[in-house]
Amino acid sequence: MTSTVDDPMIGRLIDGRYQITARIARGGMATVFVATDLRLERRVAVKIMHDHLADDEDFRARFIQEARSAARLAHPNVVSVFDQGHDAELAYLVMEYLPGITLRQLLNNFGMLTPEQTLDIMDAVLGGLAAAHEAGIVHRDLKPENVLLADDGRIKIGDFGLARATTANTASGQALLGTIAYLSPELLTRGVADARSDIYAAGIMMFEMLTGSQPYQGEQPMQIAYQHANDQVPLPSSRNPMVPASLDDIVRWGTQRVPESRPKNASEMLDALHIAEPEIRHGVHTTTIPTQQTVVMPANAQGSDNATTVLEGNETAEPLTATGRLRALTSTKRKRSLIVGGVIIALALLAGGLGWFFAAGPGSYVPIPVTAGQAPEIATAALKDAGFQVTPKEINSTTIKKGLVIDTDPSGGSRVPKGAALVLNISLGPKMIAVPATVGLPQADAEKAITAAPFTLKTVTTKFDATVASGLVIAALNGSGKPLGDTYAELGNVTLIVSAGPLPDVVGKPQADAFATLTAAGLKPQVASEDYSTSVAKGSVVSLNIPEGGLGPGDTVGAVISKGPEMITIPDVIGDIIADAASQLTALGFVVTSNAPDVYWSSLRVLSMSEKPGTQIAKGSTIELYNP
Repeated sequence: MTSTVDDPMIGRLIDGRYQITARIARGGMATVFVATDLRLERRVAVKIMHDHLADDEDFRARFIQEARSAARLAHPNVVSVFDQGHDAELAYLVMEYLPGITLRQLLNNFGMLTPEQTLDIMDAVLGGLAAAHEAGIVHRDLKPENVLLADDGRIKIGDFGLARATTANTASGQALLGTIAYLSPELLTRGVADARSDIYAAGIMMFEMLTGSQPYQGEQPMQIAYQHANDQVPLPSSRNPMVPASLDDIVRWGTQRVPESRPKNASEMLDALHIAEPEIRHGVHTTTIPTQQTVVMPANAQGSDNATTVLEGNETAEPLTATGRLRALTSTKRKRSLIVGGVIIALALLAGGLGWFFAAGPGSYVPIPVTAGQAPEIATAALKDAGFQVTPKEINSTTIKKGLVIDTDPSGGSRVPKGAALVLNISLGPKMIAVPATVGLPQADAEKAITAAPFTLKTVTTKFDATVASGLVIAALNGSGKPLGDTYAELGNVTLIVSAGPLPDVVGKPQADAFATLTAAGLKPQVASEDYSTSVAKGSVVSLNIPEGGLGPGDTVGAVISKGPEMITIPDVIGDIIADAASQLTALGFVVTSNAPDVYWSSLRVLSMSEKPGTQIAKGSTIELYNP
């Protein structure tokens, strides 16, 4: 497993759900990370397409095809795919996380495997491949790197990135995909592939497990491709005399240069493996092919194109079963010499040593305690108690609170040799970076400046503003809704407020006309209330209720509609002291004047008035009091 704390993806939250914690693999199309599914609280593997491929529609389609192909398979020997999507510029898929190693790592560490170990691995590989073939899917990139050996003993096929439906079996002029050492002759020469191409790759994998090397070697890929296209894969026993004849037969059958001479799918090859298994494990013979017999050879086995050659013997022909076809590919069992016996004993001792090495020896791998989110002193104690060497390192994190553990490197949950040295990454909190000027910029320029900083552009909100031209930025707000300062946390959420221009002026317009204007501007007008107005005609808009945060297209706006002026009945104040009459009329909303000087209002009485008592006039109207 590899983990790079400097990788910018470490600590990133994908699609608001998947928290990236460590990098575990990098391939030609994508990088795979360990992540935490915050919604379901489980560890997952997130595969993210490389940036330079994300804009290529062909690669994007192939990436999505991987998710769809694998998601169609529900089998214990196939890596499960949980989710697929896009987050900004990232294309990703979410898979089952399997702590452990790949078959390639196992072969690199221990060279060849025993026949029994090969049976165990191939039984799982062919089981998963059979499920794919039954679902109409061809893997096209089967190799040890794509076979995962989990810590709990599960064996699964992953990376369906090159998978295709079995009906889509022709190349389209692109460079051949896959690993050259495992590509079938027909894929190399004609660019076509079906289930039998996967069988060829499985046969090459078996050869490599049984012998510790690939059948063909060369300094250039084309040298290896030429041998696959023109030569017959040798028997594994030619390099490792320990290999039993039955496994020789299966490898020879699966790696026939002519597709028609191979098993038609993984189920047929798996059946043959099951037939051979009792003899390999327990020495129990499951076939009854006599030494002298009639053997039916498959087409092309003797160089003919279509003929079936019959070799006569003293016995009747065995039916053309999986066993019969296997035995037809090798004429007799090999004879072992004393030297071969010595080799077998040596390899048997090696197999026993490997078992001890895996189970309890110094090469056994142990899991790293998960410490993410813990206090450093607690995490350090747990790691040291588990026998690891710990070196603390402070780094920035956009997701883990300052002072807490981000993760170990390698990440918690992965398996490493006993006593390995680990780096304990402790959060410094998010890195504070300078905030670019965005107010007054066009929206597109401001968005580029925010993402390049880098911050996370959370939302863009449009508001009406009479002081800023339409399309320009009014403000940039942080996650709390306050304006950004001079610095801000790396990848922090930013909301841009963009001007939609001035709010339409509808005050004084009839309700129908005003509402039509507001609707055309993208608003949703409604009557908020009605009120008296001496300045706005009845049925027209008096004012709009504008919230503190302003209004934008799509918002609902409340309008106050005029009921016209309020009519008030004039009381009879004739004979009252002018000051008292004026106070009464003013309280009713009238404007009061008098022909008498102000200094006499408290002594003179009202003898007449400009409006007749008992009549109704508009509130706010002027009434004059006379004396005499």
